[in-house]
Amino acid sequence: MSHHVAATAVALPTQPYKGTRDFYPQDMRFREAMFNVLHRVVRSYGYEQIDAPLIEPIELYLAKTSEEIVNQQIYSFTDRGQRQVAIRPEMTPTVARMVAARFQELPRPIRWYSIPNVWRYEQPGKGRLREHWQLNCDILGAPSEKLADLEILLLAIDILRSFGANESHFRVYVSHRAILNAVLGDELKLPPEKWLPVARILDKKDKLKPEAFVALLEAEGLNALQRAELDFFFIEKLDYLKKKYHLAGAEYLLELLAELQKLGVGDFVEYDPGIVRGFDYYTGLVFEVFDRHPENRRSLFGGGRYDNLVSAFGREAMGAVGFGMGDVTLEDFLRTHQLLGDVPRSIDYFIALLDEKLAVAAMELAARLRAKGRKVEVALGAPRLGRQLQEAERKQIPRVIILGEDEVASGRYSVKTLATGEQKSLTFEEL
Repeated sequence: MSHHVAATAVALPTQPYKGTRDFYPQDMRFREAMFNVLHRVVRSYGYEQIDAPLIEPIELYLAKTSEEIVNQQIYSFTDRGQRQVAIRPEMTPTVARMVAARFQELPRPIRWYSIPNVWRYEQPGKGRLREHWQLNCDILGAPSEKLADLEILLLAIDILRSFGANESHFRVYVSHRAILNAVLGDELKLPPEKWLPVARILDKKDKLKPEAFVALLEAEGLNALQRAELDFFFIEKLDYLKKKYHLAGAEYLLELLAELQKLGVGDFVEYDPGIVRGFDYYTGLVFEVFDRHPENRRSLFGGGRYDNLVSAFGREAMGAVGFGMGDVTLEDFLRTHQLLGDVPRSIDYFIALLDEKLAVAAMELAARLRAKGRKVEVALGAPRLGRQLQEAERKQIPRVIILGEDEVASGRYSVKTLATGEQKSLTFEEL
């Protein structure tokens, strides 16, 4: 009877939670190959890896992260001690918290990186999931703002170049928060409390129909003349800056572009006043990296300068600049441009058994080979040899050591290369 009840119970679903992924071995191999490049390049610049808890107090995000993330996308709950906590939607506030906690003893400038798992409750779509891994790189406390900005842009470009990408694959669009604030304040004469709501509208400009965009600006009190000035600002780009050289941030940005040109990466970078970036904590340089492929024209990742975040923890202000690069968009980019494909397994040998009694001898041989740095899988049982060869083939293992009593006795091993079918007799040294 009890057996019958168990059989009719509803089976648990095999799908992962909405907007998340399972990483099967082939997915994991791709992810590892991708992350290995990230680790290598970032460490070559002297960045040190950090990590932190997945859960933070919700206050960490309320004041500083974008309104949309906090109000609609944050995973939050009350824990058993009645604390309001959140699963991290991004890493930057955590970095600021960790720096503030050891403010005195950390040698400056601080170059840190991490690859955390971050969560946002949003509608999943192409390149957008509820959970992803994100490379975060940050420089805090550099004596020169411009040199730190230059390095972070170089690093972002270098990472993609290390996968084999060039200027035909991606473009870095840069802007500056001070320029936008100066246009809103000095040119449009808007009061400071209007700057942030207007900036949020500008950040969504590309996603809105023109009439909806105009309606939102009108709702914030912008007249036709002010909207026309914004149009000039967006359309004329560098010419606008050269004309209005007095604007805060204009001279800085033009110098930054000239220096990137000298460093040989000018072709990757372009000024675009439309780059606003949603986070409320940005204070200076903001940038976004776009895929140039016709089928994947989208933002890959972005970042910027956030000089006030550390002071939210009661410390003096500390200059900071960084970016976050998500694994989903990076993988799309690499696959779209065929810069990184599926990664095959790398196992050296499969040991097949002619008789199960030889299992211990096989495990001993495997242990000796592993001690020499080889990767070895051993058959766990002795079905027909054909079945074992099939297993090795399906698991992408190139060579099979066929172990019979003669081999164990003589110490010469019969090795079959599956791709060619050729078979050799080799000593342990030759293996």
